[in-house]
Amino acid sequence: MTTRGITVLAGGLKETRRITERAEAAGFDAAWSGEFLNRSAVVSVAAMAAATSRIGVGTAIAYAVGRSPLVLANDARFLDEMSDGRLTLGLGTGTRRMMEGWHGVKDAEGPATRMEELIPLLRRLWRLHEGPVRHAGRFYDVDITPTADIEPPLRATIPVYTAGVNARMIEVAGRVSDGLICHPTVTDRYLEDVVAPAVARGAAKTGRSPQDVLLKGVVICAIADDTASARREAAAQIAFYVAPKAYGPVMEASGFAAEAAAIRTAFHAGDHRAMIDAVSDAMLDQMAVAGTVDEVRDALPALEKRYDHAALYSPSFTLAPERVAENTQAIIETFAR
Repeated sequence: MTTRGITVLAGGLKETRRITERAEAAGFDAAWSGEFLNRSAVVSVAAMAAATSRIGVGTAIAYAVGRSPLVLANDARFLDEMSDGRLTLGLGTGTRRMMEGWHGVKDAEGPATRMEELIPLLRRLWRLHEGPVRHAGRFYDVDITPTADIEPPLRATIPVYTAGVNARMIEVAGRVSDGLICHPTVTDRYLEDVVAPAVARGAAKTGRSPQDVLLKGVVICAIADDTASARREAAAQIAFYVAPKAYGPVMEASGFAAEAAAIRTAFHAGDHRAMIDAVSDAMLDQMAVAGTVDEVRDALPALEKRYDHAALYSPSFTLAPERVAENTQAIIETFAR
């Protein structure tokens, strides 16, 4: 059975806490927070963990660049302790432009190779109480000899999920991760033709089974009394994600190359209305659930069954913060257990 979560990607810290408290009370299995130019996944998840006692908490995603391996390992160690072992550490690199422009990374080549070097190193740093950690790699050089006794972490292993869109980054999950965080624009066709083979290739490289890698999906969800309004809100979020040129191959592999081209053209013209208009019904139905309460309840199982864990979240592109908050509350109420 697919477990269910909620993702918070908009609003401030207090609102993030309130949403997580409501989700726990409603019986959701997990709550996730990402980060952006104005949002910290680490601080958000700390607040979420402190405000709850049962619900799983996770970063989806925290940037794996911009933090040293030791800082990232210790952030995860303390988040896991704060949550009494409820943490899943979700990591990603973002695009090359984000790595260079946002995080000041000098060597933005090989993001998949970077992740494959980082994650085993994090696991070694969580065992620093066992002795020195020395590592000389392409992206990281670490030489740490503990000078005092170090307590072992709450859990010897913290689940680490990695985000992946292109095949090579998806392979990372197969090689070294406990799970793959699938992008909201993933479709049935993309999962079958690209994701599953890439996970299997990665797993074969390190002698693992593909079944060892869990799939976490992010499902756009818009609920309103008016079906057309809800679908337009969901379409706006899809258009926002598809606009970057990097997602062209993903859309082509899913059969939506024409829609993606039209979205990019409208994006470069600054025409939000045309961007949204370019999202076809078939595209929307593969990437979101949107409509009345009954309609989203009926539609969710078809998308949710793809994943081991499905995290719902509200669109926010072009929406007022009040509408995002209203829709998030509607998601919690609609899918309360």
